[in-house]
Amino acid sequence: MGTGMVSTLLYGFPYEWSPLKYIAMVIALLNLLMFVVFLVLFIWRLVQYRDFFYILLHPQLSMPLGAVPMAFTTVITSMVTILASYEVTWMPTLALVLWCINIVFALLSCLAIPFLITSHQKHAFENVNATLLLPVVPTVVASSAGAIVASVHSGTTAVAVVLISYALWAMGVGISLMLITFYVVRLILHKLPPPETIISVFIPLGPLGQSSYAIQLLGVQALRVFPDGLSQMTYLGEVLHSLGFFLGLLIWSLAIWWFTHAIYSVLYTRFCGPVPFNLGWWALIFPTGTFVSSSGELWDLTGYTFFRILASTITVGIVLLWIVVILGTICFAWTGELFKPINTRHLEVHTYVEGEDVQSPEQRV
Repeated sequence: MGTGMVSTLLYGFPYEWSPLKYIAMVIALLNLLMFVVFLVLFIWRLVQYRDFFYILLHPQLSMPLGAVPMAFTTVITSMVTILASYEVTWMPTLALVLWCINIVFALLSCLAIPFLITSHQKHAFENVNATLLLPVVPTVVASSAGAIVASVHSGTTAVAVVLISYALWAMGVGISLMLITFYVVRLILHKLPPPETIISVFIPLGPLGQSSYAIQLLGVQALRVFPDGLSQMTYLGEVLHSLGFFLGLLIWSLAIWWFTHAIYSVLYTRFCGPVPFNLGWWALIFPTGTFVSSSGELWDLTGYTFFRILASTITVGIVLLWIVVILGTICFAWTGELFKPINTRHLEVHTYVEGEDVQSPEQRV
């Protein structure tokens, strides 16, 4: 996810510099390679240990499953964005097929895991963290990808893709706002997460930034396809285009608040003590990248230099963070530090099915 986001941001950097395009292409290929390798390893692990049911019912392990369709989305958007300028004839069809596959997994994540959360998993309010959002965000991310896929199609295909994307956007944004409200109440009552998971406070920035970006993109595509695609609604395209900008600006403003709050939270935690490096640091990249995408789209729609400078500045920061995180991941993985168990006593909750604890495969042996 984070690597794909970096590729997208560099390719669409507000200030034109041709070498950035080629750097973005290399990172996009790296993202594709990483996605394929890790997906194969994940499937192999599920076959090897046969613990998918246990993962689904675990209140912590099930949350990152939503990252799979989101990572797949970055592969699709990178492909469309980069290959569109080369007029590759087979690309629109391939992008449409991959997007349809992606929304199936996004819907499975958004519909199945929240049901398990409310029916089978046992959560303690003081232990809830922002990863609760991960299963529902894929539909929002898929909606922005739908707008990008629709841009290389026309006629009824483009209309259908845009309409489905609006439905995905509404589903994901509605549930995300509910969960963010729930998470804010948890922060008010039980304060910030421990240092091991403090970076997770950036996760709510993801659905906010992505929903702002997606609704703006969908408004642009609605203006293009609806006058011809839905002739009985003459002004629908213009209304949705204006509404997309207005809603995008409002949600972007809310994202600013969360972005600032997340920075304050991490700095305060670091001031109080060390923040150990772990895989959770990747939560810095994708959510912040969605805020940059939203800012960049606001610049495209308004032409205001403020949005251009803001998007450029934060993009540079994200690239530097990505370098730090990916190098830290490699170094800590090489030394084995990355795979040592972290302090998860604050996360210790049990899963249950019909009143009985679900044991891990190791416990069953």
